[in-house]
Amino acid sequence: MNNVKSVIIVGIGGQGTLLASRVLGSAMLGLGVDVKVSEVHGMSQRGGSVVTYVRYGDKVYSPIIEKGEADIVLAFEALEAARFLPWLKSDGTVIVNTQQIDPMPVITGNAVYPNDIIGSVKSEGAKIVAFDALKLAEQAGSVKAVNVVLIGAMAKRLETDKEVWIDTIKSTVPKKFIEMNLKAFELGYCAKEI
Repeated sequence: MNNVKSVIIVGIGGQGTLLASRVLGSAMLGLGVDVKVSEVHGMSQRGGSVVTYVRYGDKVYSPIIEKGEADIVLAFEALEAARFLPWLKSDGTVIVNTQQIDPMPVITGNAVYPNDIIGSVKSEGAKIVAFDALKLAEQAGSVKAVNVVLIGAMAKRLETDKEVWIDTIKSTVPKKFIEMNLKAFELGYCAKEI
């Protein structure tokens, strides 16, 4: 790899974004590149955003990703994709779970969840890969596998050695969940975008 790539992983507290960043970072290390990871925790206990920056390449000096620098925004929820769209490069890609999770202002009745977020993101000219990762996670055996489904979709777009990802999952997740997570990865890797 000649240049540094930047990935922002965004979701709601409890969705497994931090495990996803660990898998991504470990897979890149397995490919022999320099990796920097920075976790930015939001008000996750109140349904707030959790953001992780992952940068990798020949030599990475900082994990921080500024607006307009992300090659990929990996969004665990539709509204989070829209919130972090300004961080995407003009030729970057948004990979998004179409699941909608109401933020606190919507739950309390102070706001309304926006309509057609995926359409809005597309209208901004972003390349978008959108699919129902929650449904695929359920097929794999647990709604908690959304993170690994999304990792699978991202791995395919990064055009890296699939075996490195499989080895990373095997070494990262608890032994009793390996089979389920490998199935989730494969479902994400083969996911048909909407």
